[in-house]
Amino acid sequence: MVVLTGETLTLEQIKRICYQEEAVAISPESMRKVAESRAAVEKIVSEKRTIYGINTGFGKFSDVIINEDDVNALQLNLIRSHACGVGDPFPEEVSRAMVLLRLNALIKGFSGIRPVIAERLLDLLNLGIHPVVPQQGSLGASGDLAPLSHLALVLLGEGKVFYKGEICPTEKAFKELGIKPVVLQAKEGLALINGTQAMTAMGVVNWIEASDLAYQSEWISALTMEGLEGIMDAFHPAIHEARGYKQQMDVAERMSNILAGSRLTTKQGEKRVQDAYSLRCIPQVHGASWQALDYVKEKLEIEMNAATDNPLIFDGGHTVISGGNFHGQPIAIAMDFMKIAIAEFASISERRIERLVNPQLNDLPPFLSAQPGLQSGAMIMQYSAASLVSENKTLAHPASVDSIPSSANQEDHVSMGTIASRHAHLIIQNARRVLAIECICALQAVQHRGVDRMSPQTRAFYEEARKIVPSITEDRVFSEDIEKLAVWLKKNDRQWTASFKNEANLVS
Repeated sequence: MVVLTGETLTLEQIKRICYQEEAVAISPESMRKVAESRAAVEKIVSEKRTIYGINTGFGKFSDVIINEDDVNALQLNLIRSHACGVGDPFPEEVSRAMVLLRLNALIKGFSGIRPVIAERLLDLLNLGIHPVVPQQGSLGASGDLAPLSHLALVLLGEGKVFYKGEICPTEKAFKELGIKPVVLQAKEGLALINGTQAMTAMGVVNWIEASDLAYQSEWISALTMEGLEGIMDAFHPAIHEARGYKQQMDVAERMSNILAGSRLTTKQGEKRVQDAYSLRCIPQVHGASWQALDYVKEKLEIEMNAATDNPLIFDGGHTVISGGNFHGQPIAIAMDFMKIAIAEFASISERRIERLVNPQLNDLPPFLSAQPGLQSGAMIMQYSAASLVSENKTLAHPASVDSIPSSANQEDHVSMGTIASRHAHLIIQNARRVLAIECICALQAVQHRGVDRMSPQTRAFYEEARKIVPSITEDRVFSEDIEKLAVWLKKNDRQWTASFKNEANLVS
């Protein structure tokens, strides 16, 4: 069980909660802070102090004072009016992460919610009720207003949820489980939707998938090294120590360990003096992407434990400050950085695919075909990879440099961070398919060279992958192979990647 404090949530804990459905609890100290913060809000209401979002309108309506009798209706109206997201829903694991992150932020004790709000969010996690949240409609400043409003609707017994593998009305799931909807009181609606939890939840899932994909890219490129009889000297530690980037050195060391014992790789001068960049520069290119992923991880770990709503309540309610912690710029830039990093894994992979299939660049059967000419083999798989890489170039255009004013220019600079996180997710899916194509081609190449000559590590990978994609003995619908292997890679991110990663890190 993971105990939330609002301060200590880690990416590893999120992986367990979102993918293994580990139970969650709230620390008693955090619940004490929640209660104290709520008492401060109630004191403000009783004293008739004018505080944004408690007894005023929102955005451009911040100067409109709300009658004390209407403060609860104000919160309900806020949620319903702001729940205007559109498009396909976020994946269920993202929705679960969104609930988790919003709960973790609220229990820091700066938001003024009642304990029952935290308890109900906890129920959603532990009972497997996940809001259906449309992906599109957030500007990423004033927080993820539209997505988080769809999350908040569920607490009211409205909207739809993922429950027991299906999408159903929230009311149905609540009735089955005996859960009572909440009635929002002063500030609670605003506290629920002012935050960056949609972009951050998507970003966390992106990072989990991207980091596993990065390790997989090393295993797949190692297969290609063997299929093309690549030169191992490029991974010599002296080269990488001379430059000094830790991530570059780490990739080179892992590649050396993965390929240790291979009789398919070569040494400098044996068959050629040097390889093309897509082989020789694997540590430099993959290492640079790892640098970006490390940066993204740092920002996510801060944001996961941040108070991002507005206003924030300090000193028992004596200090209530309207600020801008809801602005998603830190995550927007991080997601744009991630987009570039993952796009490059696919870009260099596509170039390795070309070297595997192009008869002018190797001594393998043309296009790895069983009957060149009569059968096209992997020819068009390279086309598909090129198309995905080109699409990634468009998706990698930064979202964070864009801004469209909203709320009558009161909110005149926004982050577009949720767009950046969504596009990063698309790039990851495209990159996984490109790597699946490289894997199919590399499997065929090493089979031609001699599986018995592979390193023990790559041979183990080969045997597992061959259970998913058989040898190319004749032309078939390769689309099915690509999708099966991509699904296998994603499914096994959290199963064998870790064991292979540890094996690759062993000193050869």
